[in-house]
Amino acid sequence: MSLILSPKRHILWLVILLLIVIDQVIKIQVKTNMCLYESISITNWFYISFVENNGMAFGMTFLNKVVLSLFRIVVSGVLAVYLYKQIKQKAKYGYCLCLSLIIAGAIGNIIDCMFYGLIFTESQPFAVSSFVPFGTGYAPFLLGRVVDMFYFPIIDTNWPDWIPFIGGKHFVFFSPVFNFADSCVSVGFISLLLFYRSELRIALESNGNDVADEKK
Repeated sequence: MSLILSPKRHILWLVILLLIVIDQVIKIQVKTNMCLYESISITNWFYISFVENNGMAFGMTFLNKVVLSLFRIVVSGVLAVYLYKQIKQKAKYGYCLCLSLIIAGAIGNIIDCMFYGLIFTESQPFAVSSFVPFGTGYAPFLLGRVVDMFYFPIIDTNWPDWIPFIGGKHFVFFSPVFNFADSCVSVGFISLLLFYRSELRIALESNGNDVADEKK
């Protein structure tokens, strides 16, 4: 009933869908028009650089690929249920919007893992990927690679020679290559920490109390 009476909050689900569509359009355009590791200079500090990764946001990896994909799916499902409950309880709109950003970003990367290996040929340094019949792509279900493309080497220089150990070595800030979905997750998470710490604390305390009650 609260969803029907709160069209502004109902729009959050449309926001999630829109962000996922934007993420996928960007990834598909890059994957089907650029060779792997190809880079296009937009400015001196912004490049479209096509890379793929098996890990988490910004190319990090510390889990088995299948385990990581399943973990993403579970976390996204839990967050979606939590968002639904927050909307019903008429939580702050900004708080719900931050959750929506995180959910959209997580789902965007999940789609890559779930389906890209099934519907695309493998991207290569001298060959552009293309669509293939479902199930005949480069990897099985859940083993697709995540497409990244945004590279912001805001500072690209060498450390001064007089600095011990690292003097003369190349230094780049910001070096990770990431995608639109990563941006959604990062913006949502940082915004939660900056503006909604009290809501996060309540959520953590509530979950802790639920776990304690289950153990009794």
